Amino acid sequence: MEFWFILIAFLCFCMLIIMRAFPSNIPLPPGPFHLPIISNILLLRKPFSELEPILRNLHAKHGPIITFNFWNGPHIFIVDPSIAHQALIQKGAIFADRPKILCNSDQLNISSSSYGPTWRVLRRNLASVMLHPSRLKSFSNTRKRVLNDLLNQLKYDAESCNAIKVMDHLQHAMFSLLVFMCFGERVDEHYITHIKGIQRRLILNSSRFTILNFFPTPVARVLFRKRWQEFWHLRKAQKHVLSELIEARKQNLESRKNNDIDNDECAVCYVDTLLDLQLPEEKRKLNEGEIVNLCSEFLSAGTDTTSTTLEWVMANMVKNTHEQQRVVEEIEGVVGGRGKREVTEEDVMKLPYLKAVILEVLRLHPPTHFAIPHGVTEDVVLNGFLVPKKGTVNFLLAEMGWDPKVWEDPMAFKPERFSRGDQKALFDISGRKEIKIMPFGAGRRICPAYNLAMLHLEYFVANLVWNFEWKKTSLDVDLSEKQEFTMVIKHPVQALVSPRF
Repeated sequence: MEFWFILIAFLCFCMLIIMRAFPSNIPLPPGPFHLPIISNILLLRKPFSELEPILRNLHAKHGPIITFNFWNGPHIFIVDPSIAHQALIQKGAIFADRPKILCNSDQLNISSSSYGPTWRVLRRNLASVMLHPSRLKSFSNTRKRVLNDLLNQLKYDAESCNAIKVMDHLQHAMFSLLVFMCFGERVDEHYITHIKGIQRRLILNSSRFTILNFFPTPVARVLFRKRWQEFWHLRKAQKHVLSELIEARKQNLESRKNNDIDNDECAVCYVDTLLDLQLPEEKRKLNEGEIVNLCSEFLSAGTDTTSTTLEWVMANMVKNTHEQQRVVEEIEGVVGGRGKREVTEEDVMKLPYLKAVILEVLRLHPPTHFAIPHGVTEDVVLNGFLVPKKGTVNFLLAEMGWDPKVWEDPMAFKPERFSRGDQKALFDISGRKEIKIMPFGAGRRICPAYNLAMLHLEYFVANLVWNFEWKKTSLDVDLSEKQEFTMVIKHPVQALVSPRF
């Protein structure tokens, strides 16, 4: 009897705290019944892969905006694209902050930094300086070189084996390209493989912390001590290997300066833009650890999401041969016959159906099914419900792309829904006017490199399809998903590849 009295008193105390924290007459979005501590422990026992089906069922029961309560406050989940537009575009400044994400609490980067002057400087440096159209064009020879290496490797493998595992080739090509863009040097192949291995292990290790973001950092560090130790061991190894490349770039710049050399193969890389960057609030330059964090973010974000999407595109090209042939015919109409092996970046801009194919893949298979959580800086009413200050808001990206109220026959692969057959695919991926899908996020925290990602996707897919015919093996293509750092194909695609020339 005494136990039940204590439990009831404890629950009443928790309810009193919640009522004082949210005195408004406007209710929080509906959600499941929550018992403090007990509900959190039960959730902790579930793998992260089970969270999405739980949320899907809760949205079906309670509507497009729901509340989950965890130790560190209410978490709002939104599945409706129009409500997402209200939050991220119409009220963008309120939803532009980040909660304190567990794995990045001691790091300075663009994706998880708080909304403010430092974040603006970091983002502007990447989006407006490093990824300025003129700077992007300066890397065209690098993209061409990486593409040729990829095509030659595919041709060699096609001649020496029956089926090709596509993902390994795509991931290595993307990582090699991003390493050059980041450090501005031709890095030795063995060294690239070493860096990629460390980055990959760190990413997979970090992804295991995703569900722990809902719990206080001290609690997670005590309960999951071994995971933390492994994570920080990998961080130390990463800092060591990337610091070597940063130091090599510094010496290269100093040598060029002393010898009055104006240009090398690529005049300015990402590290160059970071070395002289000034943090506005502290009025200082970035230290070595902060540069390592930003370079790691550049490599990871640009490699995994792009290579994952490339694999999804090629899986759909193998599975849907009619659409593959339409892309080939469109390219043939632009490049003027089959005597030209390369589809240039200028050619790619004239291929609306290709863009529609990629947009359709991003709708069906966004690289991640959840956005990076958004922090709320003041109380705000959204769709008739209170979203409280310091609350956390997330968006179910895949569910938006599969919404039957927005998309007719949503689970079918229909690229034509993004193209009217005229001069260009008529769709704004940034979501400024309206949100229907948001694979790169939307609003002020949209991925600053989404234009670079679309360029890489279009350029590499066009050349892969133009240079090779892609056919399925005796087994059908399985488009089942598996959660890693990104949402990957559960059974990696194997294809029969034959040169078209």
